[in-house]
Amino acid sequence: MTAGDRDRAAPGGGTLLDELVDATPPSRERVVDFLRAASIGVVVLWHWTLSITHRTADGALTMPNPIPDVPGGWAATWVLQVMPVFFLVGGYANLAGWQAVVRGGGGARRFVAARLRRLVLPVVPLLAGWAVVDLLMQAGGQPSVLQWGMAVFAPLWFLGVYVGVVAAVPWTAPLHARWGWRVPAVLAVAALAADALRLGLGWGGLPVGLVGSASVWLACHQLGYFWRDGTLPVGGRRRAAAVTAAGFAALVLLTALGPYPRSMVSVQGDPIGNMFPTTAAVVALAVFQLGLALLARPWLASWLQRRRVWRAVVAANAAAMPVFVWHMTALVVFIWLYEWAGFELASEATPAWWLARPLWVAGPGLVLALLLAGTARLRRGRRGSGHHATST
Repeated sequence: MTAGDRDRAAPGGGTLLDELVDATPPSRERVVDFLRAASIGVVVLWHWTLSITHRTADGALTMPNPIPDVPGGWAATWVLQVMPVFFLVGGYANLAGWQAVVRGGGGARRFVAARLRRLVLPVVPLLAGWAVVDLLMQAGGQPSVLQWGMAVFAPLWFLGVYVGVVAAVPWTAPLHARWGWRVPAVLAVAALAADALRLGLGWGGLPVGLVGSASVWLACHQLGYFWRDGTLPVGGRRRAAAVTAAGFAALVLLTALGPYPRSMVSVQGDPIGNMFPTTAAVVALAVFQLGLALLARPWLASWLQRRRVWRAVVAANAAAMPVFVWHMTALVVFIWLYEWAGFELASEATPAWWLARPLWVAGPGLVLALLLAGTARLRRGRRGSGHHATST
């Protein structure tokens, strides 16, 4: 759904967005939709404002973060590293989608095809557009984007992992129904084993790291199934508090006694990072964040009953995929404009850098709005897909 689609008048005199809001069933888990939109928003704002984006000596863009410069900054990453949240709510939504397909007499092919269309199609215009830009730049004697701008495409690794996890749902959903908690437990043990081989014994390198990464993200996604099937919500605040405490304790133990860094985002200069290859510490982070979400759920559910709030969440989810796909391009375009105007990118988190953070929300935000408006025609015909991507 595009901004134009949302605002276009519907036959009844309202907008299509209002129709979606009015059609929300009472049983819908609105908190899942909110967390999905919020997690995408945090990722975008982190890349725009909490990355010290600058050029290396050879002109390539690099994006270290200021965590080492902020006392205790690592603690913020236990909340702001929101990729586990996206996989958790994805688990909820994908189990709901799988159940709906099965009730309708469908199977794996129908489910996977529908989900992959929503995930892959928005990336096609991005890659096509950058292919054209790259050809034009090279024809003009400029270096390829693959030499200076891989940061543009770096966030897409997460989308590729998520596609793999979604494609596995026809197998992981039945495993959940049969084996329950044993499934994420086995995946967590697999992640720990991969870390022991790679980090402890120095054996296996990247291949073992990728096995561990797959185990981690499958485990995070699998945890969302327990929200969907009611296992976690039925336990109320006591169960939510227990989940939170278990995740927090595991994080403390792993980062204090194990080889894992305390920061849940990669820090320049650290020999080990938790995100790629993804370590077992991220499973503990997912459990911790799941507990926090469940603790906040009653309040969030009440707040999301307000029409204005829920309307904003529906609109945000409708734009979530285009925003995620294009936000790094918006940043690069703004960097070009910034440098063209004679300014220089800062390479350190100085006081001036911190004071300039609002500019790095407004500038890329305006460029992103223009990019989304320009690509709106390509997104028409998939009306409502963003909202229903987390259908319950």
